[in-house]
Amino acid sequence: MATILEPPTQRIDRTKLPEPALSTGPISGERYWSHDFMQREWDGIWTKAWLIGGLAEQVPNPGDYFTYDIGRESILVTRGEDQRIRAFYNVCPHRGKRLVEDEQGHAKRIACAYHGWRFKPDGELTFVPCAEDFSGGNPCGQVNLAEVRCEVFAGFVWVNLDPDCIPLADHLGPIASQIECYEMEKMRRTHWVTLDGDFNWKCVQDNFNESYHLPYVHPGTVYVMEQNYKDCQFDLYAPHGHARMFMPGSRPSKSLKGQTDAVIEALGRELRYWGLDPEDFRSDPMAIRPVLQQQKRKCGAEKGYDYARFHDDQLTDHYHYTVFPNISFSLKPDGCIWLRADPHPTDPERCVFDMWYFTWFPDGETDYYSYAMSEAVDLTKPVEHLRGKVGELSCGPAIDQDVAIWSSQQKGLRSRGYKGGHLAGQESRVRFFHDTIDRWLER
Repeated sequence: MATILEPPTQRIDRTKLPEPALSTGPISGERYWSHDFMQREWDGIWTKAWLIGGLAEQVPNPGDYFTYDIGRESILVTRGEDQRIRAFYNVCPHRGKRLVEDEQGHAKRIACAYHGWRFKPDGELTFVPCAEDFSGGNPCGQVNLAEVRCEVFAGFVWVNLDPDCIPLADHLGPIASQIECYEMEKMRRTHWVTLDGDFNWKCVQDNFNESYHLPYVHPGTVYVMEQNYKDCQFDLYAPHGHARMFMPGSRPSKSLKGQTDAVIEALGRELRYWGLDPEDFRSDPMAIRPVLQQQKRKCGAEKGYDYARFHDDQLTDHYHYTVFPNISFSLKPDGCIWLRADPHPTDPERCVFDMWYFTWFPDGETDYYSYAMSEAVDLTKPVEHLRGKVGELSCGPAIDQDVAIWSSQQKGLRSRGYKGGHLAGQESRVRFFHDTIDRWLER
């Protein structure tokens, strides 16, 4: 285990990056349903890339563990007596029985339920029944759990199935310090939803790599954020494969004419929390954003926030990152929507979609109203992991609207009438994502 980076000493560099060369050909629908392409992704991406398996806070004490399933593999993450967090393949080396079936728990010794082999949280085999019966001698001291590369960053436990992989810091590149700025390790997961998605994992990552869909999938965003790509910034990090977007928030889109009541209703609760009267902005809703930024800067410390490391626009705007291959962060100083799409073990037209919401609780506070989730959250209540199919559970009002699209899109991607799409310039992150997939598969 390694923990990378020190707390940031300077603010995020927002300089627009030069555009890398991108492909121009079709993005075939076959990529979303072919078993052969799914296998290529498994061999070339999922067994080579850094993936988020869980949170360091899930294993606060020696003996604590959690499991993370990726494709056909199950990874066991533990904290040892030396306080190190490690990851192992969740399999007994004796006869292949999966060791741990629970999602998380605690055990001083991890015991195989088949033949009773026992392991310490650091992977060392400590007990074997009938040890004298092995022709090669006692397996203890000779056999241990198979370890998986593991690092901790921003409160997340990252794993990589490739023993020869590059360090996590090299994989993240320039975006590492930008994510670190938000000190997510001090936030708390207040929502944990897992959906059995009836769509390919790339539908998810495609979606969060563009904002072209906002006016149609999220019509209500016109009251609280800018929808026009011309007022947003998109950056592509080559060769890492990551991307970012800056989108102005806490004001209506410039295209909105009238409808001030809807703007005041949408932003009123946050304005009042910061000691501002929503009615003061009735004649000029566009003024909300700069005034709110300054009010947060002025009153942040007394409410338990340290905004010194943030630009003014980070206090209102949407800083959105997609991390190759399958993670999205939508970051604000008071919270983060975190999204992950993992491949299904056997079916390319399904995936495992996770939504976690993280809340920054001001000093001394145990409850807070989450504007992104439109509900109050309570630090004293353990987060419940909700699992279900699409349509059975909510991932929050905005993400629910995205999820409602993907099932139908998956069906359309199988149509003979779909020839690979026609992407707009503002969808360059989608093109870049698929170019990165191709580059990984060709290595």
